[in-house]
Amino acid sequence: MIVDDSLTVRTIFKRMVESDPAMVVTGTASSAEGALAQLAGNPADVVLLDLEMPGIGGLEALPAILDTPAAPRVLVVSSLTVDGAEHTLRALEMGAADTLLKPLPGGFNDEYRSQLLGKMRALGLRSPSPASGAQPLAEPSFVRAVRAQRSWRPDIIAIGASTGGIHALGLLLRRLSAEFDRPILITQHLPHSFIPVFARQVETACGRPADIAVDGLVIHPGRVVIAPGDGHLVIERKHEALVARISTAPSPSGCVPSVDPMLSSLAQACDGRALGVILSGMGRDGAIGAQALIDSGGAVWAQDAESSAVWGMPGAVARAGLASLITTPERLGDGLMALSRAPEAMLGSGRR
Repeated sequence: MIVDDSLTVRTIFKRMVESDPAMVVTGTASSAEGALAQLAGNPADVVLLDLEMPGIGGLEALPAILDTPAAPRVLVVSSLTVDGAEHTLRALEMGAADTLLKPLPGGFNDEYRSQLLGKMRALGLRSPSPASGAQPLAEPSFVRAVRAQRSWRPDIIAIGASTGGIHALGLLLRRLSAEFDRPILITQHLPHSFIPVFARQVETACGRPADIAVDGLVIHPGRVVIAPGDGHLVIERKHEALVARISTAPSPSGCVPSVDPMLSSLAQACDGRALGVILSGMGRDGAIGAQALIDSGGAVWAQDAESSAVWGMPGAVARAGLASLITTPERLGDGLMALSRAPEAMLGSGRR
């Protein structure tokens, strides 16, 4: 379903969607009220939603849209303005799955159409069940042996996420109390202009300071460091300190920022005492870095398929047998707290 108060935009989006023979436009609406009325009896897998419309608006209607019978995935179409970023990130935190910037006049080209259809295909396909070798734990144990007769606790936590990840990240971070003192790194696929707003959102969710990474930033306990939108966050060891660096080298996934360089750099800098957490997202970004982290003696956790908007990134590490814990964002947060509270905590790594 396409929901936008502009007839021109609705018409363009409808033509783009209908150009893919695997997709059907179930309806269009010029207001959130109209969309809710249609969705009650004419369900959709994906809702393309403008937030700024007359009436109650897309943001206010979002919870009701998500609660309609088909529980659709919502793709927010947002503007490049500061207000647009604020509203979009709020929608993603509330449960919208992904965002696509609304182009300037003349920007509805073939490249934009390809991006739109790619996102809609991924959201329309519900996450598959995990492979037999990577079953989620019904009652996950947060404490497992990692090395023979040796306790293992991570010095640093690195979280990677994309589509659906902001909602999952909020659920995870809200489970961390003030006693959790490990530094947290976050690489979230977002446009560069959204990162300052995202950093403030993270601070609110976890009640601790959040810095946007810059070259030379020293990583301190109890703080969050966020990858900028125009480069990869990588970590180097400088004497006893961990220091952030920004890399613009091409990544295997093609994403900027990318999760792979972050995890791979931790494998070298932390001698295995790092934990990677992969949340909802399209593609395989993070899988290569996860393997490097596991090979160095670290560990990787992943969000489960049922709670993911798209089980691409977490599914890739799960199917590769790299994830020692596969569960919901809330329980991932509980697991992190269990590590911080157990003086002799042990955690399963990806090594077999």
